[in-house]
Amino acid sequence: MNSLRNWVSKSRERSGQALIEFMFVGFILLFMLFGMIDFCRSISTRQVLINLSREAANLAARGTGSTPDAAISNAIAAVIAGAAPLSITTNGLVIITAVLNSNGTFLVTNQIKEGALSNTAPSKIAPLGVGSTANMPVTAVPIPQTNQTMFVSEVYYSYKPATPIGKLLNFNMTNTLYDAAFF
Repeated sequence: MNSLRNWVSKSRERSGQALIEFMFVGFILLFMLFGMIDFCRSISTRQVLINLSREAANLAARGTGSTPDAAISNAIAAVIAGAAPLSITTNGLVIITAVLNSNGTFLVTNQIKEGALSNTAPSKIAPLGVGSTANMPVTAVPIPQTNQTMFVSEVYYSYKPATPIGKLLNFNMTNTLYDAAFF
C-alpha cells in the first residue's frame, strides 16, 4: 500500500513537469507553424504576381483594342479580373508601359496605371510617364530592334500577414511585393 502512494505522488510531480515542458514545446511549434503559414502565403502571392505581370505584358503586346491605349486598358482589365485570390483594386497596382526603341533611345509612348497603390508606387521603368526616357535594365531585358515597341508590365501588391504571429512580428519579406515582365 505504501509503495502505491509513492508511485501516485511521483506521477503527480511528473505530470506537472510534463505540462510545463509541453507548454514550452507547444509554444515553439505554434510559433513555427504560424511563421510557415505567413511565409508560404507570401511565396504564393509572389508567384501570382509573376504570372500576372507576364500575362499583362503578353495581352498588351497582342493588342486587343483599336488604339494602343485601348489595348493596354483591355490588358489591365483582363489581368485585374483574373487576379484571384488577390484583390488588385484594393491592395495592388498594375502599370503597363509601351517603350519604343528609337535608334537606341528608349522612349515611353504610352503608360496606363490602375489600382489602389497608384499614388504610392511609381513605375520603376518609366517614373516620369509618357514622353520620358525609360530606365531599361539592359542586361536583363531583350533589346527590341530599332523602331520596335516593347510592352513592360509592372505589378505591385501590398502584402499583409494573416496570422497573429505574422502581424505581431511584421513577418514578411517586404510590405510591397513587385514584379515586372517585358514582352
